Amino acid sequence: MPIRTVQIPTADGWADAFAACPDHGERRPGVLLYTDIFGVRPELERRARELAEHGYYVLVPNLYYRHGPAPVVELPEHIGHEVRPAVVDRLMPFVEAHTTERVLRDADAYLRFLTTRPEVGDGPVATIGYCMGAALAIRTAAAHPGQVAAVAGFHPASLVTDAADSPHRLFPELTARVHLGLAEGDMTSDSAGELDQALDAAGVDHISEIYPGTVHGYTMSDTDAFNPFALQRHWDRLLPLLRRTLADS
Repeated sequence: MPIRTVQIPTADGWADAFAACPDHGERRPGVLLYTDIFGVRPELERRARELAEHGYYVLVPNLYYRHGPAPVVELPEHIGHEVRPAVVDRLMPFVEAHTTERVLRDADAYLRFLTTRPEVGDGPVATIGYCMGAALAIRTAAAHPGQVAAVAGFHPASLVTDAADSPHRLFPELTARVHLGLAEGDMTSDSAGELDQALDAAGVDHISEIYPGTVHGYTMSDTDAFNPFALQRHWDRLLPLLRRTLADS
């Protein structure tokens, strides 16, 4: 499965990214994949490649491109418990600089790039996010309801906050089907209840569930949080969602 390095023109410069797509000539549905806090790295290349093998063009941008090409900080091959706090501390300034305004400007650019690739079909696309990327996937879908038909978020972060633009307040703007796979402890019971109430009140076609026996980051095999059974459950939920929503792309 070929992986191509690409450059995405944005309002704030060029975002480095990679794309995975079957090399068979026909046009494929597009998927915009938002990374977790650790960003673009071999783990996400493997994830994109595996998803592309199911018949999708998968675009994975470097969310921190304003601060340099990926990786913006040196990452260990395995992000274990003992090094994770220090790595997160180094990344937090980039996360905090990634304001909602920047997220939305970037989403415009990413979708424009994705939907104009000659390998991508004319139909709707999907947005997928891991960790903080789940909120970005929701923001993108809410800002582009005519383009995004599916949203999936796994071990999501910061979906329910006190902010006026909290992701859960954007659900009325969604037309996409949604799957959220929470780890145990990702949210308090009150926040999880508020999340489900907001989805129901907005009439969103959704599944929101807690993956049992998991901790935050369960899909990432380069961390101590990895849970292979939960990763398989993630595929078991994600692939049918994409088949249902992107079948005509």
